[in-house]
Amino acid sequence: MGIKILQQSKSQKQKAEAYVFFAKAANMGNLKAMEKMADALLFGNFGMQNITAAIQLYESLAKEGSYKAQNALGFLSSYGIGMEYNQAKALIYYTFGSAGGSMMSQMILGYRYLSGINVLQNCEVALNHYKKVADYIADKLEKSESIPVEKVRLTERPENLSSNSEILDWDIYQYYKFLAERGDVQIQVSLGQLHLIGRKGLDQDYYKALYYFLKAAKAGSANAMAFIGKMYLEGNAAAPQNNATAFKYFSMAASKGNAIGLHGLGLLYFYGKGVPVNYAEALKYFQKAAEKGWPNAQFQLGFMYYSGSGVWKDYKLAFKYFYLASQSGQPLAIYYLAEMYATGTGVLRSCRTAVEKRLKFLKKRRCIQWHFSYGIELPFKDIHLARRLYDMAAQTSPDAHIPVFFALMKLETVHLLQDILFFKFTMCWKWMKLDNTLGPYWDLFVIGLIVAVLIFLLRNRYG
Repeated sequence: MGIKILQQSKSQKQKAEAYVFFAKAANMGNLKAMEKMADALLFGNFGMQNITAAIQLYESLAKEGSYKAQNALGFLSSYGIGMEYNQAKALIYYTFGSAGGSMMSQMILGYRYLSGINVLQNCEVALNHYKKVADYIADKLEKSESIPVEKVRLTERPENLSSNSEILDWDIYQYYKFLAERGDVQIQVSLGQLHLIGRKGLDQDYYKALYYFLKAAKAGSANAMAFIGKMYLEGNAAAPQNNATAFKYFSMAASKGNAIGLHGLGLLYFYGKGVPVNYAEALKYFQKAAEKGWPNAQFQLGFMYYSGSGVWKDYKLAFKYFYLASQSGQPLAIYYLAEMYATGTGVLRSCRTAVEKRLKFLKKRRCIQWHFSYGIELPFKDIHLARRLYDMAAQTSPDAHIPVFFALMKLETVHLLQDILFFKFTMCWKWMKLDNTLGPYWDLFVIGLIVAVLIFLLRNRYG
């Protein structure tokens, strides 16, 4: 019940209600609910932050075999948050977490062995850890292999918009909706894609997506025809799965030379959906789509030559098409390139190149593990951890003392403002967005103000 409410919740009140259910289930010994509550206590969801209680709950869960708890304890031990700073213990927690199925632990161990962090540097061990994560994601991708929807940008806008960019997005949507109703085919296709995948703040709405695609298809848009084919191939509430209808619209798009339509027909013949399996026909359509630069078709050609599906195995051709597709960011092409480098299939074996390809694949899939294990971003803001890391930097190099001094000054200023100005009567912490309030250089302003006050005091004392 709690998970369902959390998934459907759109307000803080609804999310708080979800955590009430989690708390009740956790008291009854439900492990998943206990994991949710431990996360809430650690990250401070809804004013519940209590790192000590979170650690106690994680330790209890770890004894029950929770890999999520093992991973969390590994992270806390590795940074000394709420518990003793102990890299050896962190390694043990990560190892148990990876053995239990934690993809995050696998990524962290992979990076540690690749870089030699508290372990002997070993590319082969790192490659093995990354392989498990890549295999898991690739398996999911292959099961749902179809025609991906490309990212859509309704309009080119500067990235550094003001804080009211969400309102601007809505205004733009209304404007383009008006243009779509007036018959702008390109906008109709764009709106159809946005509703199909639910982007730019719009809810996923298959009915609206189909509505706009049908309008554009009626006006002769080959892309719209191809996307209608995709919708019927996959099946949804607005377009129930129907291979015959998918074949019809893919054929209409393909007759106009549309690469997505050609690739769609290739998929139907390759997997035998609505038509008998025919590798020769699939190969023909994939080649036509690949010649037009469609990366998914290039990948399918590579896969046919790699696996010997309807053609003789040819690893050189497989590598060629995988490489072409990978240049456009096709994730499965990158995955198979990594496999070829890892096993020395068709290319000279290279552990380092295989690792790089697997990391590129995982980055393409936007894995949270990528950011977490590389330290690009921590999962929550922690003042005490920041202080520890600044102190470590100062101890490492004498040149860091002055930059660390100013960084700590900024940190303490933020901490002070949070303590004094933003402690609500509900006892919930509220983070202040100073960049939006005072501008991006507010910290320099504060430091300048402090320096000015010090000069004033010194002049009064010695003047």
